[in-house]
Amino acid sequence: MEQDWVIIEHFTDDLRSQIAVDRLLENGIEAVAVDKRDSIYKYGEIQLFVHRDNVIIAKEIIKDI
Repeated sequence: MEQDWVIIEHFTDDLRSQIAVDRLLENGIEAVAVDKRDSIYKYGEIQLFVHRDNVIIAKEIIKDI
């Protein structure tokens, strides 16, 4: 991943992470969810990345998820 992308949130389930990505994309903010969970036990987290210039607005958009 490029250096200008930062993690703004961590999720433990697919649904919430996909909702966050969809909301950000609908508002014109590029977002990527990276699943860092174990493939068998689903232990771990899904990391949500956005470009560093969009961190504040992105956090505001997803604050109620």
